[in-house]
Amino acid sequence: MKKRFLFAVVGLILLASLPVFAQKSSFGNDPIKAMFIAMDAQDIHWLKLNRGAQQQSAKVKIDYVMMAPAGKVDTAQQIAIMEDAITAKYDIVMVAPQFATSMIPSINKARAAGIKVIVVDSPLPAGSAYDAFVGTDNGAAARIAADTLAKAIGGTGKIAIVNAQPGAGTTMLRENEFKAQIAAKYPGITIVGTQYSDGDKAKALNIATDFMRANPDLKGFYGCNEGATVGTGNAVKQSGKKIVVVGWDKSPESQALVLDGTILAVMVQNPTAMGTKGIQAGIDLLNGKAVKKDDDSGCTVGTRANIAKL
Repeated sequence: MKKRFLFAVVGLILLASLPVFAQKSSFGNDPIKAMFIAMDAQDIHWLKLNRGAQQQSAKVKIDYVMMAPAGKVDTAQQIAIMEDAITAKYDIVMVAPQFATSMIPSINKARAAGIKVIVVDSPLPAGSAYDAFVGTDNGAAARIAADTLAKAIGGTGKIAIVNAQPGAGTTMLRENEFKAQIAAKYPGITIVGTQYSDGDKAKALNIATDFMRANPDLKGFYGCNEGATVGTGNAVKQSGKKIVVVGWDKSPESQALVLDGTILAVMVQNPTAMGTKGIQAGIDLLNGKAVKKDDDSGCTVGTRANIAKL
């Protein structure tokens, strides 16, 4: 068995929870080694994805580890982790790029080194090279979110958008497709602005509060990830105003805000399936099997009526 490589990148978080160690491999006596490079180690979304990857890795008996930058927004550390994975000769790397283009050179380098690169959650620009993508159809879900919010406010009025990181493939797709749907179908709705919170709940709360102060007649908010949604929901709750909030992701905090009526709906992804499917895609590719180039892991509108069951 190969010696496991010790990562020494300062400030990085190693999160395998309980490392999964291989017992056998398709490649002689050496175990298959897989890594998940998350955007951060804080959002429950990534922890759920990690859980699915851990479970599948244990099932197929491969080594698996999760790595993430210590902060919320640090694409340089994501790139450093990928470079270490290349040096350590990992066989499979699942990655959720913080920014749509920043990791393309290191992804290309990893693939050139024979690593199967599975992009999860956050897609790369069209034409980018990767072995497979597993994630939500964010565009379709964003359009549903737009319809949900528009219907709730009667198709007229002012709304605001609180996004996460500017340039992140996933959240920019959610923002842009939401805006396009509103523009195409709801001429009576005005988007007064978009601000970026880096997915930080405290920042999102402050941003939403500022939007409400600047627009006393604001009727709705759209949050593009869990942090933005929870922060926005908390701001609306603190204000006491009747403003409709539609956002993304189920977590204990977002679920509580849905159940108490502060948030109307959240788009509930299936990150556990992303992790499971991502690991299996890597295994299949190593064994010469065909996989889906783009695999939709599913998304459901979570409301007070169903969120506890999702």
